[in-house]
Amino acid sequence: MAPVKVFGPARSTNVARVLVCLEEVGAEYEVVNINLQAKEHKGPEHLARNPFGQIPAFQDSDVVLFESRAICKYVLRKYKSAEADDLLREGNLREAAMVDVWTEVEAHQYNPALSPVVYECLIAPAMRGVPTNQKVVDESLGKLRKVLEVYEARLAASKYLAGDFLSFADLNHFPHTFYFMVTPHAPLFDSYPHVKAWWERLMVRPSLKKLGATMAAASGANKP
Repeated sequence: MAPVKVFGPARSTNVARVLVCLEEVGAEYEVVNINLQAKEHKGPEHLARNPFGQIPAFQDSDVVLFESRAICKYVLRKYKSAEADDLLREGNLREAAMVDVWTEVEAHQYNPALSPVVYECLIAPAMRGVPTNQKVVDESLGKLRKVLEVYEARLAASKYLAGDFLSFADLNHFPHTFYFMVTPHAPLFDSYPHVKAWWERLMVRPSLKKLGATMAAASGANKP
């Protein structure tokens, strides 16, 4: 069976989200780099895979997908086995619903608060040559503190976000949090001990350690 293909640079957070899931299920895959500086993502070949001209795109034989969270769910459903954890918990309606809830929380609450800090502290100065906008950072950190208060309460009651089991909802947080942890604002997590312990549990997983090293090498970020 030919390996699936993931189109986009490995340092991209959305590409990394897909790679985490592929690593977790032990699937063979090939990363096909897309040169964003050369605007390859806006060219006709890539637009045929992702009509919005974004990354990643994904190909499994004649199945072509875009949107990283949708790709992840496809991967986790296709490669579900007795040996691999059921990271979507689709065999249990209640647990599956909680996975969905915290996947949505990441997309609509956590990520919008945390990702501007990553952009302003890492991407803007290092890749765009633009100085950090401290006002944006300060406003985002204020929002993030409120989000982390909710996470702290949740993780005080359960080992992982959806319950006492690892799920896609947890893994979904890896890419942006990894980069946040190499910004000067990483010590913020020290104020939320259950959140910090949850993150440390995630980062000992072989899949996350492997991809963290790849992302650090590709982006020039120091490994946390």
